[in-house]
This record gives sequence, structure tokens and C-alpha cells, in this order.
Amino acid sequence: MFENDFVPFYRAYGDPAAFEGEILQEKESDLLRSWYPDTAGRIRDMVEEELNVFDYEGSRIYDEYPDRRMLKLMSDSIGKKIDEELSAQSVSSGFPGELAEILFYHGIYRRRCRRKRCRGY
Repeated sequence: MFENDFVPFYRAYGDPAAFEGEILQEKESDLLRSWYPDTAGRIRDMVEEELNVFDYEGSRIYDEYPDRRMLKLMSDSIGKKIDEELSAQSVSSGFPGELAEILFYHGIYRRRCRRKRCRGY
């Protein structure tokens, strides 16, 4: 009776090969992002650091319908930090903040996709 219901422990977990595509995609994304120009690369790193702060269970960036105004306020605060940091390095102001906003939204998109695939929403 129970022999038919028996599942070996190694088959009880999901197939690890299912995540190989995501690992390959992340490697490719990292390679392409490593080719960013110097200023864009520094901005990308700063945006990623700030996104790591918001990357937790129940974070607003994972809401089913994220609030555009809230995300805009978050990206504006990141843009101000970046503008302050890059102004000391004589990089033109305005553009870094806009680039930070773009990278912020893209980072949220990547994290939401990864979470949906990994958590099975």
C-alpha cells in the first residue's frame, strides 16, 4: 500500500536543471553589464546597492501592482545620492539621476522575474 506512495528523497525536490536557464541568463546579463561605460557602471553599482536594501520579503518592490509614485520617490532619492556622489567627480548633473531611474526600474523587473520563477507564483 505505501510502496506505491514512496518517493525517494532525491526525487522529492524540484529539478535543479530547471534553474540552469536562469543561471545562464544571469551570467550573460553580468557580462553585458560589465561592458557599460565607466560612469554608467558606477551608477549601476550604486543602484544595485540601494536595491539590495529594498530586496526583502514583503518589500514594496514586489507588490503585485507597484505604485508608480512610490517607485519614483525611491528612484529620486537614489538619483540624489548619485548626483551628490558624482558631482564631486565633475560628471554632468541630471543625466546620472535619469540613468539611475532607468537602472532602478530594470533592477526591480529582474528581481520580480527571478522571484516569480523561483517561488512559483
